[in-house]
Amino acid sequence: MEECIFCRIAQKKIPCKMIYETDNAMAFLDINPGSSGHTLVIPKKHYDTIDIMPEDEVIDLFKVAIKVMKAVDKVIKPDGINLFQNNKLAAGQIVNHTHIHIFPRFRGDKIDFRWGRVPLDNEDMDRIAELIRGGLE
Repeated sequence: MEECIFCRIAQKKIPCKMIYETDNAMAFLDINPGSSGHTLVIPKKHYDTIDIMPEDEVIDLFKVAIKVMKAVDKVIKPDGINLFQNNKLAAGQIVNHTHIHIFPRFRGDKIDFRWGRVPLDNEDMDRIAELIRGGLE
């Protein structure tokens, strides 16, 4: 996909601060980091969202993410790390190419990923669980 910035990075048409690369995935520093060491892990093949990726490629992508996350933790020495992946705009996905964020966190960094609570009673939870189980493939 020529217009996709992450595809262009994967094809080496746009430079990046490469951290790690395999045949199928690559990790590089985010050019608009939320913290020092904020790294992105992408598949080299274009997939808009992770749910359309073949399972073996998702596994490979997460193996790279975990390997790089351990290195970030070792050398950046954050107080914690968020590892997250957004699907679609409503979930915060800005670039429509699957990617995983490795996000080092530091005490007092003023970044907040907490969410409000939706009150559900036991009956609601049973109904929702049943719906989701019915949607499993």
